[in-house]
Amino acid sequence: MLKGILVHNGVDSSGVRFDTNARTALAFVTLQDDGERSFMFYRNPSADMLLQESELDTDLLRKASIFHYGSISLIAEPCRSTHLAAMKIAKNSGALLSYDPNLRLPLWPSAEEARKGILSIWNEADIIKVSDDEVQFLTSGEDPDNEDVVRQYLWHPGLKLLLITMGQAGCKYYTKTFHGQVPGFKVSAIDATGAGDAFVGGMLSQLVGDTTLYQDEERLREALRFANACGALTTTERGAIPALPDKDTVLRLINVCEKQMPKVPSWQNISQWRVPSRQPSRELLTDYDDA
Repeated sequence: MLKGILVHNGVDSSGVRFDTNARTALAFVTLQDDGERSFMFYRNPSADMLLQESELDTDLLRKASIFHYGSISLIAEPCRSTHLAAMKIAKNSGALLSYDPNLRLPLWPSAEEARKGILSIWNEADIIKVSDDEVQFLTSGEDPDNEDVVRQYLWHPGLKLLLITMGQAGCKYYTKTFHGQVPGFKVSAIDATGAGDAFVGGMLSQLVGDTTLYQDEERLREALRFANACGALTTTERGAIPALPDKDTVLRLINVCEKQMPKVPSWQNISQWRVPSRQPSRELLTDYDDA
């Protein structure tokens, strides 16, 4: 089913592997009133945990301009060794290494093991994205808004771009020569599941076309505004995959906000701005025609 979703959306699935002895892991998500969530997982073992180095599509890895990964694949062998091997292949082939730890404490033996595991590959990454909550976790409770804390605990000499997401407040960015903040988009959030992934996907979709854009602050801010819109829209619908917006939807939100319209679209309207399967009716767009 998941491979079918990738294919349906035009994603190259040639690197997907199946295991005959283990199933895909399941995640049960419990939503709070504000759209935040908690997770419960069913695995041990799941197919991803059993990925072998011999199963890697090395040709695919060598073609990549960006290799993106999380930390869950570092928890158990043989997947951990496979993860490290894939990083090495991609790095040696000239790819940028992009890291989103995506902390999920219930999957780790302990909080200390999670912190140690996440930081074990920290200095290998060219690009790192963390949430403000993850900054506090990784720094043992330090203030994520303190630039000195960020530089002292999270920056490393080989890092090109560090991103810290802050929910509706947007994100902060740090490079070797400049830093700043890009404000987010205010939407009626009902489910935050997948928002961080949408942010990263939006950012990397801009970076893959120009892997040096992080060197130009104006272009970086434009890419991060796009990424913020991706994350915001994802919170306006339930579920992770169904809520992911397409490029047209993202640009519509950005354009509406740039025009400073007096009426902010509700999530019901935004959710129907997708094309072509969910083209909005004329009634939905009536309020925006003049703009």
